[in-house]
Amino acid sequence: MKLVKVFFIAAIAATLTLAPLTLSVAQTEKQKPKPGKPAEDEGKQDDQIVRLGTQLVTVPFNVTDKKNRYINDLAKDDIEILEDNKPQQLFSFERQTDLPITIAMLIDISGSQQYTLGEEISAGKTFFRKVLRPKKDLAAIVTFEHESVLEQNLTSDIDKLLRALDGVRIPAESVSMRRGGTPPINNSGVGSTALYDSVYSVSSDLLRREAGRRVIILVTDGEDTSSSIKLRDAIERTWRSEIIVYSVGIGGPMGVDQGTLKKLAAETGGRAFFPRNERDLDEAYAQIDEDLRSQYILAYTPSNGARDGSFRTIQVKVKNHTDLTVRFRRGYFAPKET
Repeated sequence: MKLVKVFFIAAIAATLTLAPLTLSVAQTEKQKPKPGKPAEDEGKQDDQIVRLGTQLVTVPFNVTDKKNRYINDLAKDDIEILEDNKPQQLFSFERQTDLPITIAMLIDISGSQQYTLGEEISAGKTFFRKVLRPKKDLAAIVTFEHESVLEQNLTSDIDKLLRALDGVRIPAESVSMRRGGTPPINNSGVGSTALYDSVYSVSSDLLRREAGRRVIILVTDGEDTSSSIKLRDAIERTWRSEIIVYSVGIGGPMGVDQGTLKKLAAETGGRAFFPRNERDLDEAYAQIDEDLRSQYILAYTPSNGARDGSFRTIQVKVKNHTDLTVRFRRGYFAPKET
C-alpha cells in the first residue's frame, strides 16, 4: 500500500527555527577550589557557566552578466557583504559546486494544470536523471491542490522519483470543476489551490533539517485560492530554513501569476521561468541545474551581535561591477535568547 503523508500547516505564532547557520558552544565547568580556598565557596564555583559562542551567517549566491553568462572567477576581495546596509567582514568565501543538494519538487495538480501536466512530468524526469547524484543528493516529490501530499519522500534513488512522477494525476473532481461541473457536496476544498501553504509546510517540515543546499522547484501557475497563510509568511519560512525557490510558471488558458512567482524566487535567491512549450521547459530545468553548479558561498559574523530575533537584510555586491546581476536571499532572522 502506498504511504501518503499529508502536511499540516504549522501555526504562524509558533516558535520558528533560525535560518542562518548558528554555531554556539555552551559549557558548564566545575572549577576545583584553589589550595586554601574555603570549602563553602565550592558551591558558588559549581554554578559558574562559561559560554563561548558566535553566529555565522552563510549566504549562497550566483553572479551573471548582461548576457546571462555565469561569472565563476571572482575572488574574496571582489565581494562586499552588507547587513542592514552596514558593511560586514567576510569570514569565508568559496565557489562551491560539490555540496549535497536536497530538492523538493512541488507540483500543482489543480485543474488549471490538466493541459500541461504531461510535459511537466517528462521535463521533471529529465531533470532528475541529469542532476541527482546517487548517494549524495536527495529529492522528494510533493503534489498540492487544497492540501499537500508527499508522493515520494526524500531519496537518492532516481527510479523511485521517476515512478512517483508517473503516478502524479490531477483529481477527476478538479478536472470536472474546471470544465464547469458541480462542486463536491462535502466541502472538502477540492478544486482550490493552497500554494503558500505548500511552500510553508515543505520548508518547515521536509527540508529544514537537511544538510547542504536546500531547494524548492515550484511548478504551478502561481494561483492561490485557499491558503491559510499569506505569501509573506511563506517567504519568511524559506528565509528561516535557508531555502532557494525556483519557480516554473506554467498553466492553462487562464495564464500565469508571474508577479507571485517572481517574488518567491527573487526573495530567496532563485529564479522564475515561464516556459511556453516543452522545449522551453527543458531549458528552464537545464538553467536550474547550471545555477546549482555555479554557486558561491560566503559566510560572515554579524557586527550586530544582539540576539533579538529581528529580521536583518542582506546585500551581496561585486565591487566596481554594477553591470553584474547577483542573486541571493534577501535576509535572515537573528537568534533570540530563550
